[in-house]
Amino acid sequence: MIIHPLGSESQPPMDLLLLADPSRLLVEAYLKRGTCYVAASEEAIIGVYVLLPTRPDTIELVNVAVSEAHQGRGIGKKLVLHAIQQARQLGYRTIEIGTGNSSLDQLGLYQKCGFRITGVDRDFFLRHYDEPIFENGIQVVDMIRLSQDL
Repeated sequence: MIIHPLGSESQPPMDLLLLADPSRLLVEAYLKRGTCYVAASEEAIIGVYVLLPTRPDTIELVNVAVSEAHQGRGIGKKLVLHAIQQARQLGYRTIEIGTGNSSLDQLGLYQKCGFRITGVDRDFFLRHYDEPIFENGIQVVDMIRLSQDL
């Protein structure tokens, strides 16, 4: 598996991006402002993430997604660790990430990769999404914010 920035002439893997964020409008908006990285295996894209500069010295990791057929193999962790390494190489001092209150596996993964919970954006998903989202039998309501000093 090779992880690399998506070329400017290539179309982003919307099917994967929409797995992590069901709002096409939001995905398209942050794709314009960030850099999309893809994980490729045998000519197929199996994973994706986007790095989005937010403030001086701070970058956000958004939309980490792995194709359903390849989940459970450690690819998500490799993507997160690659993003952290990229952020360091780009000279950022802090990397942030956010996930839904119901994203139990993701919360564990991000903490295993060195992120610490820094706050809760209450009602984030109610404010930004027209349709309710459910995960693990729980409605996604709040955004759990995490960060890591680089």
